Amino acid sequence: MTETLETEPAAATRLFGDRIELARRFTDNLAQQGEERGLIGPLELPRLWSRHILNCAILAPLLRPGRTGDVGSGAGLPGLVLAIARPDVTLVLIEPMERRIAWLSEQVSELGLDNVEVVRARAEDAHLDAPLDQVTARAVSAFRKLIPLTAPLVRDGGELILMKGAGASAEVDAAAKEIRRFKLHDVEVLTLGEGVLDDVTRVIRAGVR
Repeated sequence: MTETLETEPAAATRLFGDRIELARRFTDNLAQQGEERGLIGPLELPRLWSRHILNCAILAPLLRPGRTGDVGSGAGLPGLVLAIARPDVTLVLIEPMERRIAWLSEQVSELGLDNVEVVRARAEDAHLDAPLDQVTARAVSAFRKLIPLTAPLVRDGGELILMKGAGASAEVDAAAKEIRRFKLHDVEVLTLGEGVLDDVTRVIRAGVR
């Protein structure tokens, strides 16, 4: 590897608590195999902890006990990270690509995560045995495009908690039509990690009727 894995930030232990060893194992696995398997880019190792692992872990307190879906789980960001941080929540990883499904399944087995279900499907084609309590997604699509993919997977009274960038508020404004169509309510942008992470995480949270 030409790049060196970022030194573990002090915030990692604070965010993962007694699950930190699992987080370290997953991060090491992603560092060693991620680029080769097309899961992360070639320049991500020097910021793997801060930009990816902790960026996802900061979301963990927003999860409710129950079943949370991760649409387009990819490398397991945020799904596997959240499964490590919140063993009391079942994470349903929804991913269409076979090679990514293989990676997710391998990590679930190797890390001994008994709170993860891996589903190979596009979000719009996913046939789950029950509606989800919450759905998250990271870097998948614009909010207005994500709503039709995610809201139908969530039970009445559930939530969307979608990870977004600095333009989150503008994405909410641009999604007014879809928000009305899918009857979302209490739509808000949350900024997480101030004073904890070098780069904050923005989340669009919305209730689903």
